[in-house]
Amino acid sequence: MTLDFDAYWYWMIVAVVLGVAEIIVPGVFLIWVAAAAAITALVTLIAGPPVALQFTIFAGLALIATWGGKRWYVRHPVPSADPLLNDRAARLVGETVEITSAIVNGRGRARVGDSEWNVRGPDAPAGSCLRVIGVEDGALVVRQPSTLPDRAGSISES
Repeated sequence: MTLDFDAYWYWMIVAVVLGVAEIIVPGVFLIWVAAAAAITALVTLIAGPPVALQFTIFAGLALIATWGGKRWYVRHPVPSADPLLNDRAARLVGETVEITSAIVNGRGRARVGDSEWNVRGPDAPAGSCLRVIGVEDGALVVRQPSTLPDRAGSISES
């Protein structure tokens, strides 16, 4: 048995390049493939398998490592500093909006910043201001600010 140090170094270079790529473009994916390359380098150093077997080992380890990494992240989610970052509608809960198209039969439109959103709520004329209390099927659910319960459960005049 002869040790093929060249193949070992190739696998280590692949592992390092993938690890650096994960740092530059974080996606919690390349690190698992980098780990597979590093383990393949170790197996190549110790056992010196033929090149075809090295690629087979790498492919198998990459699949197993990626699958295992995904399962680990599902069980241990990374907490977000801003969980509503990509949920614009949910970020609007608590905001006051101006009705641009009267709410008739529970449906209308309201101005939010520089755009208009569909709204659902009690009938209200155009120009009135209502507070967003939720989101339902992509439409903002609104109510009169004076009829909203405060945190203690009593009605507030906000």
